[in-house]
Amino acid sequence: MKTQDMNRDWISTASTLNKALPYLQRYAGATVVIKLGGHSMGSDEAMDEFARDVVLMRQVGVNPVIVHGGGPMINAMLDKLDIKSEFVNGKRVTDSATMDVVEMVLSGLVNKRIVQAINGQGGCAVGISGKDARLITCTQTDPALGFVGTPQEVDPRLLRDLAEKEYIPVIAPLGADRSGQTFNINGDTAAGAVAAALKADRLLLLTDVPGVKNDAGDVLTELSAQQIREMTMDGTIAGGMIPKTETALVAIQQGVRAVVILDGRAPNACLLELFTEHGAGSIIRAE
Repeated sequence: MKTQDMNRDWISTASTLNKALPYLQRYAGATVVIKLGGHSMGSDEAMDEFARDVVLMRQVGVNPVIVHGGGPMINAMLDKLDIKSEFVNGKRVTDSATMDVVEMVLSGLVNKRIVQAINGQGGCAVGISGKDARLITCTQTDPALGFVGTPQEVDPRLLRDLAEKEYIPVIAPLGADRSGQTFNINGDTAAGAVAAALKADRLLLLTDVPGVKNDAGDVLTELSAQQIREMTMDGTIAGGMIPKTETALVAIQQGVRAVVILDGRAPNACLLELFTEHGAGSIIRAE
């Protein structure tokens, strides 16, 4: 690369940092819960880039809390172990054998991969699940679905203690009922419940689409709760976007300042959302 081009790049980087200052000040001390979906984890390079973004957030005073999914990894392990799944109304039944695999993959393989990536970039991440320190107490969602749970209580004390000591929590979406039975929790639902308990400034739902689209296919950068309800009623919001927007509405009702649905596969998605004027994805605010 020519010296002139290198100078141009450094000037551009310095300009970007300069413009980011108001946003760095805005989010200093803020809690940001990030839901990292299984499809957003991608390659090792993508994971390292995500980890650098999280470490940078912590470095400038943001308190990031990661809640992850792992559906594709669970499916791959079930296939490898030749464990057949049953479905009720399109939803997987989590029987005892499946629950063992879910916990092994989420709390083991996936959780520790994220922890390792963050620590490898100079952060200090701690991997836990919703079962640790009674973080997430849940009830069975539907007996027909087996060991699938819905959060009823979230005790954020452990997360606050970790944030105070500048650790980055990485949470597998598992919980237990009052008898100690383990349940699998939808990752978006778990992230929304954690964000609500922490009264987070932002909940970032990283997915594999750029945001909420209108009927013309354009991404809407800002939405109200009422717009979400109307677009769901008329069918504009459909399929896999419905549980994400439902999570957003519940989180906002319970004290989260705003929820953003954005493409986790895009480079530096979290930094673009927090520290630039134009942001990224679709932001849903309380009315």
